[in-house]
Amino acid sequence: MNLYDTLPEAAPTVFGAEAVGSSAYDVLTVDVPVGSWIPALEIARDKLGCTYFDWLSAVDEPGTGLRICAHVVALEGHRVRRLLLRTTVPHAAPSLPSAVAVYAGAEWHERETFEMFGVTFTDHPHLVPLLLPENFEGHPLRKDFVLAARVAKAWPGAKEPGEAHDPDAPKRRQMLPPGVPDPNDWGPLKGQLPPAPARPARTPRAGAPTRRPGPASADAPAEAPAARPARRTRSVSEGSASQTAPAEGAPAEAPAARPARRTRSVSEGSASQTAPAEGTSAEATPTAKPPARRDAPWHDPKPAFDDPAPPKPAAGDPAPPKPAAGDPAPPKPAAGDPADGTTTPDHHDGGDA
Repeated sequence: MNLYDTLPEAAPTVFGAEAVGSSAYDVLTVDVPVGSWIPALEIARDKLGCTYFDWLSAVDEPGTGLRICAHVVALEGHRVRRLLLRTTVPHAAPSLPSAVAVYAGAEWHERETFEMFGVTFTDHPHLVPLLLPENFEGHPLRKDFVLAARVAKAWPGAKEPGEAHDPDAPKRRQMLPPGVPDPNDWGPLKGQLPPAPARPARTPRAGAPTRRPGPASADAPAEAPAARPARRTRSVSEGSASQTAPAEGAPAEAPAARPARRTRSVSEGSASQTAPAEGTSAEATPTAKPPARRDAPWHDPKPAFDDPAPPKPAAGDPAPPKPAAGDPAPPKPAAGDPADGTTTPDHHDGGDA
């Protein structure tokens, strides 16, 4: 059984009595004191097989200190076993021995942690800034670092819709996120800005009942507050209270009765159809059916050309004789005959006819 498999319960036995182990998200975490930082890294490399150095960084914990974290990995037996070693240094004097002698890959990570968090790694071979420009002041990843860009430019959340167009309009309370100080307390305009305008007092709404002040002495009787107007109880059929009231002395007219809802069925037709004539019973009157819907062109077909009607015989003209039974039928005209009504096109061989 590998010694790695005994963690985190065996953390005090492996890393020392003051070590505290925990496990979360498939990552073993062991917290050690500052004096056990280098021995803990050597135990992880030599006894646990964590020969792969992944990264080293810090986390600013307000009220606790700067927590240094080193993530190492064991790759024995084609398995990935991760271990996170942590220690905490104070904000006032953040100093820690360098891990370059144990893991050479920690050199650049310690340089970045030095300039971003201000942690000094003793015995580091070349502890100089890595990312920031020269003459840069402060450590950007600390939570007490002032965001100078937000001092020069207002925080976007400080403006409300419409405030940019009306500079004299009252503004809401400006919300400053962590790291953004008041421009009048820090920055190039320190002490030069006028005080922030106070928010005007809210005025009572028009028509709202005002509360009277209480009695001056305890023996004086308290005055009752102004009575709130009763809410109207008029129904929809009675109309609105803002309608014109009847004249004085005139009797109040009864509201018009609402017409009853019709109870006629679909087969009986609509109530708006013509009523039966007087003297006839409702049963004798046939129910008029609505006309069928005929909105398509094929419902009412019409011929494209109207044929002329044959002339009607004048009064007194003899009727044409009817063929007797047995008479032969008249011969049909051949194609091309004038009687057939068709014409045969002329064919030319290229010469004149």
